[in-house]
Amino acid sequence: MAKRTNHYEVAFEGLLRTMRRPYVAVDETRRALYRESSLKSMDFVVYSQSTANLLIDVKGRRFPKGTCSWKNWAMEEDISSLLEWEKVFGDGFRSMLVFVYEVLNPREMEYHDLTWEFKRRRYAFYGVWTEDYANSMKTCSPSWQTVNLRASDYQKLKHPILSVL
Repeated sequence: MAKRTNHYEVAFEGLLRTMRRPYVAVDETRRALYRESSLKSMDFVVYSQSTANLLIDVKGRRFPKGTCSWKNWAMEEDISSLLEWEKVFGDGFRSMLVFVYEVLNPREMEYHDLTWEFKRRRYAFYGVWTEDYANSMKTCSPSWQTVNLRASDYQKLKHPILSVL
């Protein structure tokens, strides 16, 4: 495993290893130079058995968190970089935001088709294709340059991660 300090990314990597899915953990400490700009790196390149190969950016959230259990915000740069990476990698690759929720309360597990225990924490994993996210996203905070999906859009667009791995 790559040395990671973000427990959401560690959990996702642990899931990939358990499922024996081939992947490459991307070194996020260096930004890639592409053409005249710098692209934010994705977290993983995953070779899928059921869909195109995946360019994945992991977003860790807690579930529930306040009044909104399905937090799904991202940086505008996350979206634009992932879409650009799709062009760089070409045919056979598709980008996805993977929301990894740490399920804090055992009563909240009923909201998820599948949860997975890893290092004494319980997680649920959902993916949203970056293109779908980009087509439905709304500005969350202009000053922080964050975007998100309305709850109804997120419910329509999210996929249980096992369906795409």
